[in-house]
Amino acid sequence: MSITITVNKKQRTIESSPDTPLLYVLRDELGLDGPLFGCGLSQCGACAVLLGKKEIRSCVTPVASVANLEITTVEGLGTGKLHPVQQAWIDEQVPQCGYCQSGMLIAAASLLERVPHPTEAQIKQGMNGHLCRCGTQPRIVKAVARAARSMA
Repeated sequence: MSITITVNKKQRTIESSPDTPLLYVLRDELGLDGPLFGCGLSQCGACAVLLGKKEIRSCVTPVASVANLEITTVEGLGTGKLHPVQQAWIDEQVPQCGYCQSGMLIAAASLLERVPHPTEAQIKQGMNGHLCRCGTQPRIVKAVARAARSMA
């Protein structure tokens, strides 16, 4: 069965089963390596993508449920130039191992769409559903605040 999805502003027709997790389609059929498999249970955030402007977990989202909707992966955040959250990640030297970073960037972009000028507490709450085992959370909070200032 053919399903049409829009990923990073490009319409794509895929041949996966409708119940295939979006993450598998993104990685295996479309060759995108930003969203990562972490837990497979929607708990760690490594697979996060934007559906419109809302963050979703692609590991538990059936591809049929996003047909004809706009999906943005970390690869599509900065088209032409870096998205402010991507630049802030660089400026604050956020990544260590990097495994959670794709999902963290997506969460930050989604948060700043909802709350353009977040407090530190709002940033921590907004990033709460993402696991980072390296301990970069203090730099992540600084990077989200930096991105918010640059977008003002």
